[in-house]
Amino acid sequence: MPNENINKLQDIINKNNNIVFFGGAGVSTESGIPDFRSQDGLYNQKYDYPPETIISHSFYLKYPDEFYKFYRDKMLCLNAKPNPAHIKLAQLEQTGKIKAIITQNIDGLHQMAGSKNVLELHGSVHRNYCMSCGKLYNAQYILNSKGIPKCECSGLIKPDVVLYEESLDENVLIKSVQYISQADVLIIGGTSLNVYPAAGLIQYFNGNTLVLINRDSTPFDYKADIIIHDNIGEIFNSINI
Repeated sequence: MPNENINKLQDIINKNNNIVFFGGAGVSTESGIPDFRSQDGLYNQKYDYPPETIISHSFYLKYPDEFYKFYRDKMLCLNAKPNPAHIKLAQLEQTGKIKAIITQNIDGLHQMAGSKNVLELHGSVHRNYCMSCGKLYNAQYILNSKGIPKCECSGLIKPDVVLYEESLDENVLIKSVQYISQADVLIIGGTSLNVYPAAGLIQYFNGNTLVLINRDSTPFDYKADIIIHDNIGEIFNSINI
């Protein structure tokens, strides 16, 4: 672990009270939730259909039974617990240093760790709604259901997650841009920065210090003031508040 960069990160956190964190799948892999693009990720596993096809809007509408088989098996990780990254980020928010957490994850682990101002770019498995009447259902209902989960009105229930072919929530996107553009420090962690439009948010950062923490290199490493190639949970576990 590059101790020099850890010390720099600690110093930046100590000196700044306007920090925004932007995170991806790598933040939750240490909680046992699979990512998509790594060697062991969902895209490299074998199903009757490619995962990126299964979690598309058109596939969901055409083959909801197949969609829910995959969704329950691979995307509903309800036993996962927050890891040191989630916990330390929540503590930094409580001290007033972190103003917002912007996440591409749909697992709700930031909120479980105690974070309050969480902007979920891709929605959440914990919110589900009837496409006919709008009634809300929790994730446990989806997990316990058989086949295609139906509402009491017989309508099809859809997870409030952004599938392929769907647009991001405009209000969440606008708020994310506002926080990033006004931040003094932007810490990006656990993301390959290959998924757009989420990865494009980095262009709105005009602050003083950009920190990138990811196991592998990203297309934006050249922009960063501090680069740490390591597991994000281990990095934040070593940060003092």
